[in-house]
Amino acid sequence: MTKPASIQIRRFLSRVELESALEERLRAAITAGVSAAAGAGAAAGAGAAAGASAAGRATEAGARPPVAIMLSGGSTPLPAYRSLAARAPQAAAGLKVLFSDDRYVPSTADASNFHQSLPLIEALALPESSVLRVRTELSLEKAAEDYEQRLDALLRDGTRFTLGLLGLGADGHTASLFNAGDIQRARGHRAIPVDRPDGMQAVSVTPEVLRRFDDLVFVVAGADKHKAVQALLNGDTTIAATLAIADRAQTQVWLAGT
Repeated sequence: MTKPASIQIRRFLSRVELESALEERLRAAITAGVSAAAGAGAAAGAGAAAGASAAGRATEAGARPPVAIMLSGGSTPLPAYRSLAARAPQAAAGLKVLFSDDRYVPSTADASNFHQSLPLIEALALPESSVLRVRTELSLEKAAEDYEQRLDALLRDGTRFTLGLLGLGADGHTASLFNAGDIQRARGHRAIPVDRPDGMQAVSVTPEVLRRFDDLVFVVAGADKHKAVQALLNGDTTIAATLAIADRAQTQVWLAGT
């Protein structure tokens, strides 16, 4: 492991304030480049005299690498997802959406992170291929392999991982990485199957994915998370969250009511 990650803390006076800030941060990540692309398209139709320069601008805009954002599960980010869905933001061309983890349950189940985020996914009107859900209709091992293969395809295509969201459990877990054993098994992988302490199973991204995000943000609310937050801020390597971000230079923690 490398030196402990530098953590930037942003505290909010209330959960509502946290949700509002998260909504705006997500909107910015989802729509990044939309205005520029629209401007390039308008310039391209301005007339033959400006054809060469407009084509150049369109090419430049088109050359932007595709981007991906990562949604987390849990109850904390859901109000922001739903509020943003109501605004129907225009997604940037080529946007991909992935998930930090998902329980091994049907994608229509209330316990599914994909299902809980569906209002936002539907509002974005993305092609099915642009939403990387965990395919829980497969066996657990195959679902993890499939998720890893699709993450690898994004990396091969040069996709830029811009914004990643994570939750933090009261036990110090993040995504579905619960302990040092999970972190150890994750080495060399982008996704792994997990037997959760609560008896459920899941598929989780790994530290190799987390380290690729430009911005990685823990979104945490509730007094029950206080000890886990302090352990994370102190670099306590007995919790999985600390180990999961150890290869990152910087990570953000947004807090309300902790």
